[in-house]
Amino acid sequence: MFSVGVREHVMIAHSFKGEVFGPAQKLHGATFVVDVEFRAREMNEAGIVVDIGRAHSTLGAILEPMKYQNLDELPMFAGVNTTTEYLARHIFDALKAEAKPDGRLGPGADAIDSIKVTLNESHVAWASFEGPIAG
Repeated sequence: MFSVGVREHVMIAHSFKGEVFGPAQKLHGATFVVDVEFRAREMNEAGIVVDIGRAHSTLGAILEPMKYQNLDELPMFAGVNTTTEYLARHIFDALKAEAKPDGRLGPGADAIDSIKVTLNESHVAWASFEGPIAG
């Protein structure tokens, strides 16, 4: 299995509903380091898994609407606890939608088998979502 990774970061504010979240029920900020790994059993016809430049710019475009925003106020997150796990899945779904011949990841991206998105909350805590692209 081949893999290619890119990294970006995003600064957000949000709050959570539910006693399980303790003090995080109040509005607070977070800076996530976002790592994405694109995996493929075989390289595409260009001899790569994905174009690194396109992968990085696509990740940046997906994160842009969240940057410096209070996620509680964004319609796309209405009524949702924007946990680290939830955000990893959200970013995965957006990247998956771009892994097609006419998507932002470019020609040959349909050869990607799976994507793993990891949001690092700090040097001691992170959450990931990983899933297949086909099917």
